Amino acid sequence: MCGIIGAIAERDVIPILIEGLKRLEYRGYDSAGLAIIDYQSGGLQSQHVTGKVRFLEEQVKDTFLSSPTGIAHTRWATHGKPSNENAHPQISRDTIAVVHNGIIENYLKLRSQLEQRGYEFNSETDTEAIAHLIHYHLQQGKNLLAALSTTLQALEGTYALAVISPQNPGSLLAARRGSPLVVGVGIGEHFIASDVAALIPVTQRVIFLEDDDIIELQRNSFRITDFSGHQIQRPVHTSLLQADAVERGEYRHYMHKEIFEQPKAISNTLENRVHDGRVLEAAFGPKAQQLFENVEAVQIIACGTSYHAGLVARYWIETLARVPCVVEIASEFRYRQPLPNPRALIVTLSQSGETADTLAAMHEAKRLGFGPSLAICNVPESSLVRASDMVLMTHAGPEIGVASTKAFTTQLLSLLMLTVILGRRHGMKPQVEEKIVKAMGSLSQQIKNILKLNDQIEQLAEHFADKQHALFLGRGIHYPIAMEGALKLKEISYIHAESYPAGELKHGPLALVDAEMPVIAVAPNDALQEKLKSNLQEVHARGGQLYIFANHRAIMQPSDYIKVIELGEVDEIISPIVYSIPLQLLAYHVALIKGTDVDQPRNLAKSVTVE
Repeated sequence: MCGIIGAIAERDVIPILIEGLKRLEYRGYDSAGLAIIDYQSGGLQSQHVTGKVRFLEEQVKDTFLSSPTGIAHTRWATHGKPSNENAHPQISRDTIAVVHNGIIENYLKLRSQLEQRGYEFNSETDTEAIAHLIHYHLQQGKNLLAALSTTLQALEGTYALAVISPQNPGSLLAARRGSPLVVGVGIGEHFIASDVAALIPVTQRVIFLEDDDIIELQRNSFRITDFSGHQIQRPVHTSLLQADAVERGEYRHYMHKEIFEQPKAISNTLENRVHDGRVLEAAFGPKAQQLFENVEAVQIIACGTSYHAGLVARYWIETLARVPCVVEIASEFRYRQPLPNPRALIVTLSQSGETADTLAAMHEAKRLGFGPSLAICNVPESSLVRASDMVLMTHAGPEIGVASTKAFTTQLLSLLMLTVILGRRHGMKPQVEEKIVKAMGSLSQQIKNILKLNDQIEQLAEHFADKQHALFLGRGIHYPIAMEGALKLKEISYIHAESYPAGELKHGPLALVDAEMPVIAVAPNDALQEKLKSNLQEVHARGGQLYIFANHRAIMQPSDYIKVIELGEVDEIISPIVYSIPLQLLAYHVALIKGTDVDQPRNLAKSVTVE
């Protein structure tokens, strides 16, 4: 989603702004821009481009601009198409410059009011209304901070924003509601950003703003207040994120790097959380023992890839822990008036911890009277983590590629650990827990074995060079893995891909099968394998091209129309995690052949911070 970076310093901040934007590129964007206070002319200077940050960097170099105060932005279009006019910062009468993440729901009403007051709009954005409204209040005799505070009280929706004005050149103002914003604390300089990653080159000392915080940054000081002007204290944290953690290294794409980081990520997720054949309950936080005690059901809330992880967990939780489990897409949960269960554990899954729908659904669950909340997340300083009763960090490390890989598999492993904790209270025998823990311990090596198939899967991907559609099949706990495989392929190769439980073929999808429709099957050696074989025979009999990921060739004999990719023996408990790896590799290599933007696929954003 959109990215914000701002700085006020004793040095030229333009290189800091550009580097910050580069480190926010993974979030997804379609235009970029910056604005600075020109101390020579006493006014604002701005630059906007459609496309990549490097175009903005080249454009700024030609202008010889420099300034100790500035803001910059990468925009993911919500209001208005990608264009120079719609790019941020949005500026009002050469006096106010604003960058903004989020959505202002009442902007049309505000726009109408401002037009009646004589303001002309040059963009289609909701953000321009914010800039004009601040300017209006400034003209009414308010100082910049008061003008911003009054403006914020008129906004309905979500925002993280930063403001500069040549009328107040020694300050940079910012505020948040429902969209993340972090302050960077330096020596003689301060920064604002939508993500810690943008600040790491200049400082590791950060402050996480909360909803309805307003901050005024100056070179040597800052002050946080609420809408009424009352001062608020927020703690300063030291971020553990390292600058080289978001570099590609020897890999061509972040996604490829992150696929191959999964053995290490899995090890990090397990570290200090299992001992002597047992999952340690303390890994879920100091209140875990007390909060788990009364849990009799589980409600999982998530979006996208995280939703698929939740669907896998439902099988584990109900089969192994014998606890009822419901999984729901966050954007649906928050609007359907669910019946609250005070003994239901709310589990939210989010890589970023800032997913707007998931955050809102968790708050709605608390309001309705559900039980305690557990966040499974990859970002320790995120809003979701801070708002939850319990937390299990996945420790996957920064994930830059929009298509989630290691965040997904570490979420699955975390959910399997949760299954053990719940099962311990609902009759799971110690030897079953030991078996699960042993399987988890072997997972890193099993993934390394699968990654050795990279070259074979790269060759297989050539079969998809001219394909426009694909069908993914699975049964039981592997149906959600088929769903995830289809999502990965459509996300980054733009091939239309759908997934179905294999038993549903006869109820409609079989009509799609012909020689031009590749059918990818997740086919482990489990209790449903014979059922799956029958379904695959139905595809074969109709001339479909089969690509089967299986333990061995016994499921079907390879032929011109049947390709079997042997994964070797995989422990049944962890097989959903293992089987997701070759599907990630398949999507990656097909995308390379198709020539798409692997890490930043069109129209998508990494962190979805708007509804």
